[in-house]
Amino acid sequence: MNEISFGKAKLSDSLRISVLLKTVYVQTYAVDGVTFEFANFITKRFSTQSIENIIEKNPSRLIIAYQNGNPIGVAEIIYDSTCPIRKKAVPELSKLYVLERFYGKGIGFELMNEAEKEVRKNGFTEFNLEVYINNARAIAFYQRQGYTSIGNVDFPMEFNTYENLVMNKLLK
Repeated sequence: MNEISFGKAKLSDSLRISVLLKTVYVQTYAVDGVTFEFANFITKRFSTQSIENIIEKNPSRLIIAYQNGNPIGVAEIIYDSTCPIRKKAVPELSKLYVLERFYGKGIGFELMNEAEKEVRKNGFTEFNLEVYINNARAIAFYQRQGYTSIGNVDFPMEFNTYENLVMNKLLK
């Protein structure tokens, strides 16, 4: 049986979450292969130690989708974020990653619902996210969830910058 469940990240899952994040990032963004800049970025950003630090500081920041107890998707919420367009404090959906083999099964939709529920529970009425401007699949997904574009920003990575779309949703 393929039982899907959702919950807060646990320290014991740090290694598996690290691998999941790296895998999805490579599948999504390594359009020219894995460059040194890219490898450096994901190795630092998604290290097991980095994941452990996030979980220890705020276990509600990472919401995990599990199949049979194994991580298959993750949503990350950053509460102390400032909207780069409106210069206003707004929580940010920093990541919504689902392993490719689980696309089309409602995992992303449920992770988004869980993240929005968590943000509302903490007293916020809106939610931001940034998405790579060339990630048409993700942009279409976010639009279907009620997010609208409010502007563009640059995402720096070592030597290059990549244009991201900033999207926002008012939560009910």
